[in-house]
Amino acid sequence: MEFTEEQKQKIRDWLADGASLSDVQSRIQSEFGQKLTYLDVRMLVLDIGATVKDKEEPKKPEPKKPAAESDAADTESADGQAEEDEGEIPDEEEQGIHPAVSLTLDKLVVPGAMVSGDVSFSDGKKGRWLIDQYGQFGLDMGDPNYRPSEADLREFQIQLRKLLHQHGYM
Repeated sequence: MEFTEEQKQKIRDWLADGASLSDVQSRIQSEFGQKLTYLDVRMLVLDIGATVKDKEEPKKPEPKKPAAESDAADTESADGQAEEDEGEIPDEEEQGIHPAVSLTLDKLVVPGAMVSGDVSFSDGKKGRWLIDQYGQFGLDMGDPNYRPSEADLREFQIQLRKLLHQHGYM
């Protein structure tokens, strides 16, 4: 699996243009006639010092504020000048709303896990969640027949994403 400098440069160019590893794998087979596994392609990318560009997530449109709220968005800073609120939506807890699902993050991670914590659903059922070193998610509710509601699961996913982002896991 030796590649010439010209071939390596082509691969770098593909990646710079936004190609995924799967795209590179297909193009290597079609243009260079070499069939590589996905892992081989990943290792090749690392060896040649290239990076895969992350795909940008589509931006969600910001909710429009009612006219009465937009006037209240102007606040005064400590030096007396008016500042404009940058359209940030306050967290539910800042609004005084307590979400039905609550999460915690363990300070001492469960063995075999990358990150772990506790969850409490709206019906009062509590459980443990974890993400292992392979990125696989696990949820242990203690009762194998218990299933949280769809709304609770959606809220759980939203809060887990926020929690992991706040602690630098995403």
